[in-house]
Amino acid sequence: MEDSTSDSHKSPPKHIMCVGAVVSKDDQVLLVRQAKGHPLEGQWSIPWGYVDEDEFPDVAACRETLEESGVEAEILGLIGIQELHDQGWVAIVFHCRYVQGAPSADHNGETDRAGFFSLDEIDLFEDPIEPWCEWIARRVLEGKHIVIPMDADNPYTPLKSFL
Repeated sequence: MEDSTSDSHKSPPKHIMCVGAVVSKDDQVLLVRQAKGHPLEGQWSIPWGYVDEDEFPDVAACRETLEESGVEAEILGLIGIQELHDQGWVAIVFHCRYVQGAPSADHNGETDRAGFFSLDEIDLFEDPIEPWCEWIARRVLEGKHIVIPMDADNPYTPLKSFL
């Protein structure tokens, strides 16, 4: 009897998909500090997290921002894609604008502080900032990034496309 699971019928390798949100308000970006017990404990970062099953990345970015900071944000566009870890994690990073809400710690205990910070304020941080998050926050604050806007006029509308 021949094995019914040949190499040509195997599922493609799976990656862990994460999202990040650089939320701008005036000349500031939103940062959250990771709480005790988190792998990045005590470090500031942009809001980020995993994309849930059956969730689109842009929706996940807004959800993670609200959960981790109490801030409602709206997607302006795609900033980029970052490979994370050598285990195949991939992060999709969005630029967002502040809509409403006062930055606050996550009620579930993932973050213990949140706030909007300018470049000058980031320069004065005493707590560590996760290096990649600091890099992307600085690029946005310095205008050294490109935003790929959402294009609603695509063949798969209402699904989103960033072109």
